[in-house]
Amino acid sequence: MFASDSRTNAGLDQISSFKKMRSFFNHGDRAIIILSSGNLSVTQNAINLLEQRSSNHEIRNIWNVTSMFDVATLLGECLREVRDRESVFLSQSNIDSSVNFIVGGQIKNEPMRLFLVYAEGNFIEVSEENPFFQIGETKYGKPIIDRVINPQTPINDAVKCILVSFDSTMRSNLSVGFPIDLVCYKNNSLDLTFQHITQDDDYFSQISRCWGEGLRNVFASLPNPNWLSNNPPPF
Repeated sequence: MFASDSRTNAGLDQISSFKKMRSFFNHGDRAIIILSSGNLSVTQNAINLLEQRSSNHEIRNIWNVTSMFDVATLLGECLREVRDRESVFLSQSNIDSSVNFIVGGQIKNEPMRLFLVYAEGNFIEVSEENPFFQIGETKYGKPIIDRVINPQTPINDAVKCILVSFDSTMRSNLSVGFPIDLVCYKNNSLDLTFQHITQDDDYFSQISRCWGEGLRNVFASLPNPNWLSNNPPPF
């Protein structure tokens, strides 16, 4: 499952939205999703370069490589080229050029795979010990994912978990906001299911309300700290 918000800049008088998810889909052959975070110019140029090269059938591109490892490699190469090209301008202007990508999916004749691509263009693959990747604003929404997600988590629970994670983040940080793009992929289907979630989405509102009520109920049921009542004051 892949999910991304669409807010790239937020302030008291300015909110900008751009898609942070890009899909490359050829039914029966490959289903690839790329998520991005960080400097918008760098991420967009890297993805655009990847797409541009995909039209040249004489070179390795995202449509003819035979593994997701190769896809992550191609994306890393495009990212390094863009950063090298723009590094002087970015550094002179004191612009933060840090970016990250998540790239995953499946190519025919190999298993599903998921990679985290760093700003330098190198990458790591998901593992049993670390069954998910998260980029961008992570500190508010990560605790729920850490508590719920494991390699055996059913897809329905994963969807609920990621929506709760977004809800928690959006309540604490203006830099994350609607709409949310959500993609579910079933192993060996080589097909994608998309969902576009806005602030008026009934299911998201239900998840947010139930989670908030549940948290308040659990909090109210927690035992009181007995050391506050049992220990006399030191004076």
